[in-house]
Amino acid sequence: MPSITPQQQVFEVAGGVDTHADTHTAAVIDQVGRVLGTRQFPADTAGYTALLAWMRGFGQLVRVGVEGTGAYGAGLARLLRDSHVEVIEVDRPDRKARRFQGKSDPIDAIAAAKAALAGERTGTPKQRDGQIEALRNLRVARRSAVDQRADAQRQIKALIITAPDELRERLRGLPVKTLITTCAAVRPDRADAASPATAAKIALRSLARRHQQLSAEIADLDQLLEPLVTAINPDLVAANGVGTDVAGQLLVTAGQNHDRLRSEAAFAMLCGAAPIPASSGRTTRHRLNRGGDRQANAALYRVVLCRLRWDPATHAYMERRTKEGLSKKDIIRCLKRYIARELYQIITTSDDLELAA
Repeated sequence: MPSITPQQQVFEVAGGVDTHADTHTAAVIDQVGRVLGTRQFPADTAGYTALLAWMRGFGQLVRVGVEGTGAYGAGLARLLRDSHVEVIEVDRPDRKARRFQGKSDPIDAIAAAKAALAGERTGTPKQRDGQIEALRNLRVARRSAVDQRADAQRQIKALIITAPDELRERLRGLPVKTLITTCAAVRPDRADAASPATAAKIALRSLARRHQQLSAEIADLDQLLEPLVTAINPDLVAANGVGTDVAGQLLVTAGQNHDRLRSEAAFAMLCGAAPIPASSGRTTRHRLNRGGDRQANAALYRVVLCRLRWDPATHAYMERRTKEGLSKKDIIRCLKRYIARELYQIITTSDDLELAA
């Protein structure tokens, strides 16, 4: 005889998490958006495990929307992915929604759960492991060193402008490399630091030695970055106009799990190289895309400048489009879109062949 014992029904639920440095606030909703519960957990490994167990206590966990998967939510997203839970990167609620609903951690967690359930303003987060994450960490340190070295160089030139006449005449007009070496070799009398001329020499020596130290740091990081980028994708480094720095930036932008990018058009949009439709009525036009990863956009721009200088095919394209009435800015935008399509194929194809091997 068939059993008359009632079967326990398993409910599907979705979760949302509002992440912070010390605590994460989680919410669980059912398939029609009703809130089943909210709770706060510490932002550590034990807290992540307790959060996942708490969510699964309401039913079968379908997906979890997490704010800030690249920052405060990186550790939680990693644990959820290792536990085979679908993680959705959720944008913060727009201002209109916050104006009507208010602002609190439980409200934001519920909004993240509803956005993940509905599939609105969501995306697949980057994986924060593997060689791409190592590359990103090294590039963060290098970019910081480059910015600080540029600041030191600007400060040196500003001090020279206001320095006493004898010192200014001696240092003005020197090439940057010679200027740094000369300023670093200055030996002022520290006992006479109250004198403006001596103080200027002390400041110039300090900034010049900082410049040299940062240059050595950048060179040391380059020795690590070049073989790493080449090992990840040698075809990308060998592409026309693409070097280690450009290739490293585009690899970081695409991420370890580049399959989250549905097409080359999605990659171009991510790089801010896809034109935005701005048509109305009888007017058909596109406008500049100011969104996306601006560092990736700058990398594409450097590839365009390199090809405009050395590549005959790009020269021919420039001349043809100029005759058609396009401005130089419009032509560069077209070239960035074309290069994004080309490099996307290299990024995805080379990695797929390596995985297949």
